[in-house]
Amino acid sequence: MPRSRPTVAVALVFAALRCFAAGNGMDPVRLARIPRRMQEFVDQGKTAGVVTLLMRHGQPALLSAAGWQDREAKTPMTADTIFAIHSMTKPVTSVGVMILVEEGRLALIDPVEKFLPEFKEQKVAVNCTPTCTYAAPSRPINIRDLLTHTSGYQGGGPALQDERGRAGRTLAEVVAVEARQALLFQPGTKWQYSNAGMAALGRIIEVVSGQRYEQFIEARVLRPLGMQDSSFFAPEEKRNRIAAVYTDNHGVLERAELKLSDQRTKYPAPEGGLYSTATDMARFYQMMLNGGDLDDRRILSTAAVRAMTQVYTGELPAGFAPGVGWGLGRGIVRNLEGTFRLNSIGTYGHGGAWRTYGWGDPAKDLVGVILMQRTNNGGDIADEIDAFMQMAAAAVLPPL
Repeated sequence: MPRSRPTVAVALVFAALRCFAAGNGMDPVRLARIPRRMQEFVDQGKTAGVVTLLMRHGQPALLSAAGWQDREAKTPMTADTIFAIHSMTKPVTSVGVMILVEEGRLALIDPVEKFLPEFKEQKVAVNCTPTCTYAAPSRPINIRDLLTHTSGYQGGGPALQDERGRAGRTLAEVVAVEARQALLFQPGTKWQYSNAGMAALGRIIEVVSGQRYEQFIEARVLRPLGMQDSSFFAPEEKRNRIAAVYTDNHGVLERAELKLSDQRTKYPAPEGGLYSTATDMARFYQMMLNGGDLDDRRILSTAAVRAMTQVYTGELPAGFAPGVGWGLGRGIVRNLEGTFRLNSIGTYGHGGAWRTYGWGDPAKDLVGVILMQRTNNGGDIADEIDAFMQMAAAAVLPPL
């Protein structure tokens, strides 16, 4: 198996860190341990490659790449490698929804059926022992239910299993099909992660704005934030920068041959279709940490950011880690149990299926992004993510 040269890489990173750390309250010695640890994961065959990035007080603290963008072609991982970030897309979609809220064009408690009539007369599956009976919901599901994954709406259905699947259908067509499925529980009573719910929000963005979902997000979020390497359909001129994807097959890392989304694909996937880089996603999270603006470009109001980063799920079991609740389109550390990664209560973030993760820690004024491409065993709860977040917090110098 090909291996990179960690000694040279770490020496270069450490030299850069001594410069980065000045004025941002980070320990350069502890920061330099992070790329070494990431290289260990590569050498152990846990991942082909990984990019890590930290910002503190709005200034760069770490940007490092370990391993391989394409192991078979011996293409090294670089800081500007592009990744399929999957569900890290959801916070971006949620910002699109909140832009429309701020413009007075929808409200968080608006019923979904107000904008998507196909959601009228939905039913809830009850008494499924083993066959289900169906009843009217206690109330129609609303936009906040979809943002917090408390709607009971799971979508799917056999109609999407033909040769076209989602990629061969428009967002409007997919949502129209999924809206026919019964809710799994009464709205607001449970938390259950729903890709279909985020797709429905993307469709609401289309209906309310009059633009295709991906056009709206590009015009109102990606381009204003300078996220030049972020897109929903991989452009031909950048495809050679996209990281290869790997699968752990009983301890052996094997390449997964997956078809990339491109301009021939109809479905933009508001729930998980974005391609991006560590630098681009750090800009997105820094905007949130700044209260809605970056480089004098205001994307959201401070009021909207505050609303998005509050816990709405109360004591309901929520999220994929202990001590986490759910805000509007992101998980939030809500109590001490959730600080196992040495992050602070109030830290918010989101991961993706192929071991990608981004977060903002307001108490530490810290932004972090870690990107890999591995299809199994971990998702956004993975050893590499745990290690990175823990080591990042350990490098923050007092006072916090």
